[in-house]
Amino acid sequence: MLTSQTVLDEASTQTGLTDFGDDSYAEGLDLLLSALRNEARLNDRGQAFLHQRIAGYLSQRLQVEDWYRRHPEIDDVEIIGPLIGLGLPRTGSTALSMLLAQDPGVRYLRRWESSQPCPPPSTVRGADPRIPADKGEMIGTRHHVPGDTHGPMECHELMALDFKSHIFQSFAEIPSYSTWLVHETDLTPTLRYQRRVMKLLAWGEPQRPWRLKCPSHVLWLDSLDAAFPDAKFVMTHRDPTDVILSVADLYADIIGSFSDEIDRRYIGGLNVEHWSLGMDRALKFRADGAEDRFYDIDFRAMQDDPIGEVTGLYAWLGAPVGELFEMRMHSWWAQAAAAREPSSRADPVEYGIDFDEVRPRFGAYVDSARRWTAH
Repeated sequence: MLTSQTVLDEASTQTGLTDFGDDSYAEGLDLLLSALRNEARLNDRGQAFLHQRIAGYLSQRLQVEDWYRRHPEIDDVEIIGPLIGLGLPRTGSTALSMLLAQDPGVRYLRRWESSQPCPPPSTVRGADPRIPADKGEMIGTRHHVPGDTHGPMECHELMALDFKSHIFQSFAEIPSYSTWLVHETDLTPTLRYQRRVMKLLAWGEPQRPWRLKCPSHVLWLDSLDAAFPDAKFVMTHRDPTDVILSVADLYADIIGSFSDEIDRRYIGGLNVEHWSLGMDRALKFRADGAEDRFYDIDFRAMQDDPIGEVTGLYAWLGAPVGELFEMRMHSWWAQAAAAREPSSRADPVEYGIDFDEVRPRFGAYVDSARRWTAH
């Protein structure tokens, strides 16, 4: 099994580089590898996958630092007022991010660059080898990097460059790492490193406003605010009992590819704990003076009138919805409707989820969401 020094040496050998930047990544890397060794019960495929993934993130971190060393002017790139999508998973946030990506005047994190931000896209001549020709990576029974390879990706992989990211617990059962991540560490350095990488991605391109999306940001809104103090937020909402089981089932599908022994009750409890905590933290953050930075969209309204919801969001931003943008949104929505996945049919008992016990944990959030989406 991997040790920190082994994988650090491997990344240096692959790249010929040795400067990983500041050591904010080190504790997360150590804890992640320890949890993978002692808790994850990985099969051969899981060990190979996680080995490649971790070495890849370290290699990219080395390259990020090397680009900054050779081109310190990258730090002059401005990231002004990003719009960040967050909320519970399965609330229409992915569809919203895809619709926002149809705006020709914005910048977002593209799927093909999220795990390999180097080299900066503006420096590549001809076809970029990072852009896959197929539908993406099959993990479990689903394509987990599906469809449009130019479409938007969540922030998880940029956060993984600092080894503090929800992405790792979707690959393996690592309870010690998951507990540390949400209860015992400060993600401000991680999100500031994400901003550093975003500057590199935008370097050499026309300046455009960023559109980001990551449901798990609700767990670290204070850190997100420290890294992006002028950000605005769009939050999508749905009854938590409609989403928690689906998210747990998605975790089990992925983890089941990498381990022959999975504990569905653990996975169910993990998701109830993290997402209820995330909603509590979002309530506090908003109540502490950030309400005017949020625009809220109800899942049902998004399903009924997606273009109207985006138009309302843009009116709040003070930005017009141009003719080309609107046409692209209509086209994407029509195509997506034909390919939409069916809802999860998982058994809540299998995951130890009792909806009568789940509802009170989200009660304050549900009441607030009803008020927030009254428009």
